[in-house]
Amino acid sequence: MTTSLVCHTHAIAPSRVIRGEQAWKRGLSAIADLCQRPALLGRSPATQAIRAGLKADLIANDLSVEEVQLNFDCCEDDLIRLEASLKATACDSVIAAGGGKVLDAGKLLAYRLKVPCITVPLSAATCAGWTALANIYSPDGAFVSDVALDACPDLLIFDHGLVRQAPTQTLSSGIADALAKWYEASVGSGSSTDGMIQQAVQMARVLRDQLLIDALDAIARPESEAWVRVAEACGLTAGVIGGLGGAQCRTVAAHAVHNGLTQLPSCHGKLHGEKVGFGILVQLRLEERLGGNQLAAQSRRQLLPLLKELALPVSLQDLGLGETGLHDLRAICSFACRPGSDLHHLPFEVTETDLLEALVSTDADSRPINTSLETEA
Repeated sequence: MTTSLVCHTHAIAPSRVIRGEQAWKRGLSAIADLCQRPALLGRSPATQAIRAGLKADLIANDLSVEEVQLNFDCCEDDLIRLEASLKATACDSVIAAGGGKVLDAGKLLAYRLKVPCITVPLSAATCAGWTALANIYSPDGAFVSDVALDACPDLLIFDHGLVRQAPTQTLSSGIADALAKWYEASVGSGSSTDGMIQQAVQMARVLRDQLLIDALDAIARPESEAWVRVAEACGLTAGVIGGLGGAQCRTVAAHAVHNGLTQLPSCHGKLHGEKVGFGILVQLRLEERLGGNQLAAQSRRQLLPLLKELALPVSLQDLGLGETGLHDLRAICSFACRPGSDLHHLPFEVTETDLLEALVSTDADSRPINTSLETEA
């Protein structure tokens, strides 16, 4: 018997990953092997002092550094401007140091300039430092599209000391974003017969279990081993899952809801993972109401107290949208339900009205239940 195989392409991991305490110092020689005139990309004034230290270290290692900054989130206006600037200054690599949008912009710039990419996450809020993907936003912060790149970064430096300096809420946000790997992949790809996708989905389940066990301890004790496990789960392991599963290991409604929420300026102050975590609850509500899945209802009640303890939004009110008019709520739903949206990877049809009803009822019937890991098959 012959089997017809479909050819898939995977960008699974950075060429080299250096992680742990003092990873930045240990990675300087690896950076020098890749370039001589790097562009150091950042954005946030809150991380300016850290970037100044990174620049000094690079110069001390005989590298000529061109420091550049984003004016917005990762958007075409900045990318076009910076691409021209880096060409003019003959930069031979991009070192992106910051949060997810800075890392995405750095990957896109390096990809377009065909130079090495080095990512230095300054929080564990996303796995953007790992992946061969980037999200593009408008200048005012609305999601526009995602871009698949040919390869993951050439070097990822995950320095625990640098990441530990980030606000606690960035780690909470990263926990929500990483949890979505399971809740989305298990629905969008759980029935796949592809062995690598099956393995990626099961990795997502192990990741979820680790986070359910360690999340609160990690937040409470940033010097603990639990913090290391959780920070690396969010910043590294979540990226492994996406790389191993590839484009066929789907994001579903949680990220589609995030993308819809970004269309409202009133949501731009919330972190990526905060919106994704709310999106998980919306997805589970859809599975419960439209798919008749009582396990989804149980999962939602399991997650609610954890997300609350992590100070993550579980309702429109928590997102600052409690007084938002019907017109704006429908705009969220319209964008999330547009043709080609990841939301349509759900195994049932979802209308804009269905999504609106789920948006307003994420914390419905939120009685506490047994939160042991036995609640899901």
